[in-house]
Amino acid sequence: MGLSTKCMIQIYIMRTQDLIRLITLAAIWGSSFIFMRILAPAIGAIWTADLRIFIGGLVLIIYLLVLKKGLAFTANWKHYLVVGFLHSGIPFLLYSFAALHIPASYSVILNATAPIFGAIFSVIWLGELLTKKVAFGLFTGITGVALMSFKGPIALSSDVLLSMLACIGAAICYGLTGIYIKKFAFAVDKTALAGCSQLLAGSALLPVAFSTSTNFNLTGLIVFNILALAIMCSSIAYLLYYRLIVDIGPTKALTVTFLMPVFGVMWGHLFLGELITLSMIVGMLLIVSGTYLVGKNKILLDTSN
Repeated sequence: MGLSTKCMIQIYIMRTQDLIRLITLAAIWGSSFIFMRILAPAIGAIWTADLRIFIGGLVLIIYLLVLKKGLAFTANWKHYLVVGFLHSGIPFLLYSFAALHIPASYSVILNATAPIFGAIFSVIWLGELLTKKVAFGLFTGITGVALMSFKGPIALSSDVLLSMLACIGAAICYGLTGIYIKKFAFAVDKTALAGCSQLLAGSALLPVAFSTSTNFNLTGLIVFNILALAIMCSSIAYLLYYRLIVDIGPTKALTVTFLMPVFGVMWGHLFLGELITLSMIVGMLLIVSGTYLVGKNKILLDTSN
């Protein structure tokens, strides 16, 4: 049975509302790279990342308090801080830096390598076996990254190379976050973790942001992009993601990784006029296929939820 057939089976077993949520989440997270591409040159990489984290976390915290959900801050603040920097602070800074130099479509495609790094770290720290299929998936994903690096539509300058490495560094952070949560914070409420971790990381980064230039013009368009990035791509997206985890299980919710590059590339072409080349498409397919091979036993064969 081929990849496309298995993906269709995975989609088929979802309820219509779950499928709509999954596609909506992929479209939202894919658009976040467009907003960063617009904001980073306008207000700087640090402000782009910090405003997204701080406002997104604040909105989530307000939402949880309105629902009268406990945050367990005293018991879990260390987990919130670690996850805040590992899952939001550092990755968003790296992606915002990358947005200064490379197309949004590059960033969203490279973001799809996160599960690959998660698999590598699972072998190292969780004692999981590196099977031949997983090894082949890792090789396939790396090949996709190499193809994009050397055959992409933009020249491979030092800034471009550093930006691509920044995206890979962000994906590594996501892989490490999964390991940390599984080993140390598996019992923490995930919505509280999402809100508190972002607010803590955003608060810690505020002094750094204010130490940089604030000489930018907050036009209506810039404010709209900031709020869309923070509220839609962080606050609302996290709520959608954790709703999916509850309804269809965490493994099926991870199939959003397969859909994000499609939307990211499409949004980049439609709204920013970014080129879509054959090498990008092949590279994207290799990365997504490698991610699928790495995680298919966990994602596509888990139908118990």
